[in-house]
Amino acid sequence: MCASRTPAEWDETFEMFVDMTLGYMALNMGQRYLNRIERLPMHTSIRTSHEYMLELLNQHPDRMFNKIRMYRPCFEMLIQVLRQQTALQNSRYLTLEEQVMIFVYVISQKATNRMAMEDWQHSGSTISVVFTRICKAIASLSQTFIKAPNFAAIPDEIRWNPKYYPYFQNCVGAIDGTHIAAHAPADVANNFRGRKSTVTSNMLAICSFDMLFTYVVTGWEGAVHDSRVLTTQLEDPTSGFPHPPPGKYYLVDSGYSNKPGFLAPFRNVPYHLRDARRRAGGINGPTELFNYRHASLRNYIERCFGVLKARFPILRYMTNFSLIRQREIAMCCCVLHNFIRLHNRGDPLFDRYGVDGVMPPPDSDSDDDAPSSSGTTRGEGANSRNDNNFANDMRDRIMFEMYLNNN
Repeated sequence: MCASRTPAEWDETFEMFVDMTLGYMALNMGQRYLNRIERLPMHTSIRTSHEYMLELLNQHPDRMFNKIRMYRPCFEMLIQVLRQQTALQNSRYLTLEEQVMIFVYVISQKATNRMAMEDWQHSGSTISVVFTRICKAIASLSQTFIKAPNFAAIPDEIRWNPKYYPYFQNCVGAIDGTHIAAHAPADVANNFRGRKSTVTSNMLAICSFDMLFTYVVTGWEGAVHDSRVLTTQLEDPTSGFPHPPPGKYYLVDSGYSNKPGFLAPFRNVPYHLRDARRRAGGINGPTELFNYRHASLRNYIERCFGVLKARFPILRYMTNFSLIRQREIAMCCCVLHNFIRLHNRGDPLFDRYGVDGVMPPPDSDSDDDAPSSSGTTRGEGANSRNDNNFANDMRDRIMFEMYLNNN
């Protein structure tokens, strides 16, 4: 047992404790003071974000295109539209032009927050706030720039091409799905794994033959088949799906059913353009001829996806945004795709992919060759089967007319 201490010893111990505590506090405060003195500002480039924007706007036009994938006249029109149709304005420290350029830079360069901080000399929180604000504003313009086609008109790309006219004169567009890179929480990640086990989301789109998107739905899990996405949109009265009028139809691939409003190719017959062009014997028989021309015309949707992903690589390398934000980003890319198509007919990417027969890189997670998970819609009965028979008869008429005129 320890001997009890005298009052003098207790006083001495207490004084030592106080001295140690005060010494630690003084040392800590001194260190914090020194850190504050020695802290170096991070964003100290002599070129501010405003100066960088002016540099891109006023120097060689290809510098701006390489950085944000659009030229100055188109960018200035975009700013004008955003001022007129959204609530966006200059912020306290950033002009609207700077904010929009930062956003388009990120999606065009698949840039991380740190990369944007360095290039634009702003804090990470500022970059994040700007990105979110502009993303929501551009996504809100989807109904303005993504519209249903003119069902009454015959597209010029069909009317003036003897490969397609008069056979596809009632065609009003092409439908397909594409997979875009995604980040998903661990508890739902398996729902987003596509055929290649990569985490993706599925986007369904319709395009006109002018390479404009006329309908887009984003955010579906990558494991969901294209045909299920389409079926769900058709059954949802609030989806805004542009149903073609009687006698008109969209082109779809073999993953979808051939039925009124949707013209599919013949199954178990060579279809893809790459397959047809590699064959030494060429095209044999009416079904192969129909499938080849069907694939050639439906190729417009593949080329639209090719332009979209070449312009906005973030769709191939999505960074860690929330699922809601990822869906908005994909929609923003489609809105900007249409905006650029409408306001810059000389755009290099549209020129590259706009040539008939150009084949973009294949989508590694495409459902084109996958069996449909729902070849028929739920609740199909005799009427639906009769409709499908009518669609099959129409396809046969087109096929034979095409084959007879080709010989």
